[in-house]
Amino acid sequence: MAEPVKPKRRYDSPRRRQQAADTRRDILAAAKRRFEQDGYVATTMAAVAGDAGVALKTVYLAFETKSGLLRALWHLLLRGDDDRTPVGGRQWYQEVLDEPDPERKLRLNARNARMVKQRAGSLLAVISSAAPLDDDTATLWRTIQREFYDNQEAIVESLDARSALAPGLDVRRATDILWTLNHPHLWGLLVRERGWTPEQFEQWFGDACCAQLLAC
Repeated sequence: MAEPVKPKRRYDSPRRRQQAADTRRDILAAAKRRFEQDGYVATTMAAVAGDAGVALKTVYLAFETKSGLLRALWHLLLRGDDDRTPVGGRQWYQEVLDEPDPERKLRLNARNARMVKQRAGSLLAVISSAAPLDDDTATLWRTIQREFYDNQEAIVESLDARSALAPGLDVRRATDILWTLNHPHLWGLLVRERGWTPEQFEQWFGDACCAQLLAC
């Protein structure tokens, strides 16, 4: 009687995992260059694979679709690393919520805005411009807008809990103001088009938020 065939044991090792992580980073770096250079619609998975020095099949296995590649790149640039912890659980965001001083809270938010936009501002412009042309990108852009608004709303709620909002401002209107001042389109106008430095944007954004949102 023949012995039962044992299932093949999946080979895994720290070295192989590191190689896979390195390949993923190379693909994402190539995608970032291509998206920012050629735009989303004109960028092809084949071009990204060529730039990354990998087989086209490798790109599809890792990300499945071009929209999946774009989404993965966005999450990496938003968060700043490969950790899948969402923004709400990040130390740099929690620091804003936990800060008791209202002005310091808004200054920390301005710092975070500058850091995120330095990493992801150019890609946000790509996503925004492609949204009217591609359904998957439009869905991603709507998700970004909604999550961004929710994160800003939590900051405003933490101000309201300390009765720090200016007279006449409720949470919704204050969130609308903060969301607008922190919008990537405004970053694009001032930094990319008018030549402001990221540090100048951070200072202006912090000043404007304090002036618009806080009680005197």
